[in-house]
Amino acid sequence: MKKTFAFITLWCFASLVMAQHHQNSKSINIIPIPVSVQEGMGSFTLLPTATIGYTPTANVKAIAQQVQQKIATATGFTLAEGKSLSTATIQLQILSKRDIILGKEGYRLIVTQNTVTIKANEPAGLFYGVQSLWQLLPAAIESKHIVNNVSWAIPEVTILDYPRFVWRGLMFDVARHFFTKQQVEDYIDEMAKYKFNILHLHLTDDEGWRIEIKGLPRLTEVGAWNVKKVGYFGTFSPPKPDEPRNYGGFYTQDDIKDMVAYAQKKFVNILPEIDVPGHSLAAIVSYPDLSCTPGADTYHVRSGEEIMDWSHGAPPVALIDNTLCPANQKVYTFLDTVFAQVAKLFPFPYIHVGGDECPKNFWEKSPAIHELMKKEGLTTMEEVQSYFEKRIETIVESKGKKFMGWDEILEGGLAPNAVVMSWRGMKGGIEAAKMKHQVVMSPTTFAYLDYMQGDSIIEPRVYATLRLNKAYSFEPVPDSVNSKYILGGQANLWTEQVYNTRHLQYMTWPRAFAISETVWSPKANKNWPDFVNRVEHQFKRLDIEQVKYAPSIYDPIFTATKNAGGSLQIEMATEVPNLQIHYSFDNSFPDQYYPVYSTPLTPPEDAVMLKVITYRGNQVMGRMIVMPIKELKKRAGIQ
Repeated sequence: MKKTFAFITLWCFASLVMAQHHQNSKSINIIPIPVSVQEGMGSFTLLPTATIGYTPTANVKAIAQQVQQKIATATGFTLAEGKSLSTATIQLQILSKRDIILGKEGYRLIVTQNTVTIKANEPAGLFYGVQSLWQLLPAAIESKHIVNNVSWAIPEVTILDYPRFVWRGLMFDVARHFFTKQQVEDYIDEMAKYKFNILHLHLTDDEGWRIEIKGLPRLTEVGAWNVKKVGYFGTFSPPKPDEPRNYGGFYTQDDIKDMVAYAQKKFVNILPEIDVPGHSLAAIVSYPDLSCTPGADTYHVRSGEEIMDWSHGAPPVALIDNTLCPANQKVYTFLDTVFAQVAKLFPFPYIHVGGDECPKNFWEKSPAIHELMKKEGLTTMEEVQSYFEKRIETIVESKGKKFMGWDEILEGGLAPNAVVMSWRGMKGGIEAAKMKHQVVMSPTTFAYLDYMQGDSIIEPRVYATLRLNKAYSFEPVPDSVNSKYILGGQANLWTEQVYNTRHLQYMTWPRAFAISETVWSPKANKNWPDFVNRVEHQFKRLDIEQVKYAPSIYDPIFTATKNAGGSLQIEMATEVPNLQIHYSFDNSFPDQYYPVYSTPLTPPEDAVMLKVITYRGNQVMGRMIVMPIKELKKRAGIQ
């Protein structure tokens, strides 16, 4: 009880220190925000004579080498190893006596005028302390080549930091569009900088099977390839019979081992997902006898054409059957083979089995399914899926892994030990937690990185929008549940509309900053204006590193309504404070000399276009947005 009281007291003090610090200082701009920051008066300057010392273990040595490499790349300084840890300029120290406040991933970072010291209970804590150290250095530290004439100064500071949640995830869909091993490793580099520790790889779907399974060669010979289409995914024309199916790819088992090992160096675990029983068209095309439906041998791996009717909501009505057959014993033999190999390749304790958006209209017509229902006493199609999930849980657990799925696995009865990843809002997670199941919150409402980040008139069009401030308001622990069942949170990036790594980066940053801070930092430390300031500092770092990000926070938010007289009224606002919105109705391009928006606008009678751009003083911040008046009238419900 005394320890608990001391911890609570420290936490309250840390929150107060943090609040006071960020009212007065702009020199500490770390994301995610640490538990506590106490800034001194002076600074430390990194010089060519600097040395590095560390606790002599293999894991800590690897972190020290990462430090040496990054410093050498940007500064040209070669950090020699000091004669002893205590006399080195930069010190990476594993504590001989465990600090109970820090746990497994926490750290203490102390910068004086002469030394930089990072202390932790375990190597993961040292690694996260190093990530904060990079953010204390000038942005030029992110350069991929030597930068001259930089003062490599770091403010004197004492930081105490540890994560709020053990599960801090990003989901990367490599099934809809294939990304190479190198591209996945590049993504790991970026996420690890912001203290994410789980990469959820969505490895299978209707558009591709991305992992080699020994003994099932058609999964990658056939299931990994489709026809390249460009446009709006889901509306593509069906491929012609003679079009070459040469777009896609897969990871060999050696590739997987390499990615897992690479991730471990960055203290990232990889969660594999094999999405069943729905989203399984690539598997069915490879092995048609896994289907309940006659004619499955005529199917093809999806290239983005319409295969589901969503007009009636979820679950969708399938136009072709993309489900594995719960009544077919071959399915369970197949999945036993798949999960046995997946379990050996991925050391992470969990395997994700999907379970989402499973259409059941073909099951309803299947004699085999009705025979199964009669035999097992099942009365609904949801219970059929539950039967399937429980059998899959047995298989997964037989491989020494924990069974995890999307929140649809709740329907029809939850498998006994299932972990639920709640994506359809928070509801499924709340329900599972009240049933005393572990939960990871990844709701569409706050954490879907494939959604548009700004107005649809300028963003690559998707069916929903998630702005940065909404993502930042994510709170993984609802008031109505016991927090011990919430493992943490995760942002999901589905790639139906993501064709390349530049757009992948654009969709991830800066919204992943918001999720990072939500799952690492104390809830009391979150502060939107302060976060925006730190995001802007991160933008400078991403610019130097040549990582793309969305500037959508600088673009105005349009609200179109019909006023009392029936005319169009236009309101505009920005997520970022202290921006001026300059506009024109005369088809010319506004700049800082044009009118500044201050009150709701009514367009001139014959105007056809509103053009807007945001400035901070004389500096352009946002993009030129060309908004048709016709579009605004449509949004306002004006004919």
